[in-house]
Amino acid sequence: MPFSHIAIGDFAEASKPETLKAALAEFISMLIFVFAGEGSGMAYNKLTKNGAGSPSGLVSASIAHAFALFVAVSVGANISGGHVNPAVTFGAFVGGYISLAKSFVYWISQLLGSVVACLLLNFVTGGLETSAFALSSGVTTWNAVVFEIVMTFGLVYTVYATAIDPKKGDIGIIAPIAIGFIVGANILAGGAFDGASMNPAVSFGPAVVSWSWDNHWVYWLGPFAGAAIAAIVYELFFIPPPEPRTYEQLPTSA
Repeated sequence: MPFSHIAIGDFAEASKPETLKAALAEFISMLIFVFAGEGSGMAYNKLTKNGAGSPSGLVSASIAHAFALFVAVSVGANISGGHVNPAVTFGAFVGGYISLAKSFVYWISQLLGSVVACLLLNFVTGGLETSAFALSSGVTTWNAVVFEIVMTFGLVYTVYATAIDPKKGDIGIIAPIAIGFIVGANILAGGAFDGASMNPAVSFGPAVVSWSWDNHWVYWLGPFAGAAIAAIVYELFFIPPPEPRTYEQLPTSA
């Protein structure tokens, strides 16, 4: 049942060598993901001389994020579970697959990975802006919150179905691909409206480096709410009465 296995943890648990190794893996995976995803947008802007958005730009962003997330999840899967997203970590926490103490360590690593990726992009491109996520004209903050809730629900539901569910069987092999695909598809659906973040860390890095915080709270509230709803729905309806579980039993996430 949702919330029945929530664990708080403590400093000793959060400072264990395996936790710190997992945090480093999350940092590296996030750096890989954001560098490729944000970098693809910067490359498009350079090629079009900061021209108006176009369908081709949206498709290229979708492909870049899908491929990069597939790799980032895959390389972190055996070490940290390959969350690569604070919202996914929160969804795993709600289901009892990671303690709150470990979650904070993951969140810090994920946010730092995003910031470092954006700093590197800013440096290697000669100071080009790492654009913060923003709402399109006519899109209200609550429109965007609902967008983020629905898209992140789809992402975390996919994580549960392909990576967490103990009945997943061989489908777990394609979990990183499925996770990358749902993110790419959601970017096609929501990218023209609010940027389709689904990931607070992905929004945080560019906001820090560009120091642009307009409506930034949208990209935290929406993903965390969507992740919690997905975790509750999947745990409540599709996972059988649980046996004792530990975080180490989680093979992959996104």
